[in-house]
Amino acid sequence: MNIDWNAFTPVASLVGGVLIGGAAALFVLLNGRIAGISGVLGGLFRPVRGDIGWRLAFLLGLLGAPLVYGLFTAVPLPRIDVGWGALVLAGLLVGVGTRYGAGCTSGHGVCGLSRLSPRSLVATLAFMGAGFATVFVLRHLLGF
Repeated sequence: MNIDWNAFTPVASLVGGVLIGGAAALFVLLNGRIAGISGVLGGLFRPVRGDIGWRLAFLLGLLGAPLVYGLFTAVPLPRIDVGWGALVLAGLLVGVGTRYGAGCTSGHGVCGLSRLSPRSLVATLAFMGAGFATVFVLRHLLGF
């Protein structure tokens, strides 16, 4: 196993985690809603009157924040070593998983765990375990 020490950024990671946790805490304290991305996006597909504006603003903020960040510094380009088919399949699997798990990593892993939700603990352990197993099988057993 090789560690890419150039990509080891504990301070930036800590600051990012504090920002995400703080934003999620403020969101639930000020709005009484969980900042789970799949739930926010899913709510747009079954709209409720008076509930669309904040969901659109939330999602536009998610899309706009990297653009604003890019005005001040160079944004690193992601390196993705798979084709479009694998990306589409992965996205569909994540989408199905969020429906079965009644939430996504942000909803369960950030918001649910901070609220000491047993259901979120089980969900987070399940998707983290599945992710670890997938990487192990693909990288070490199948050689991708």
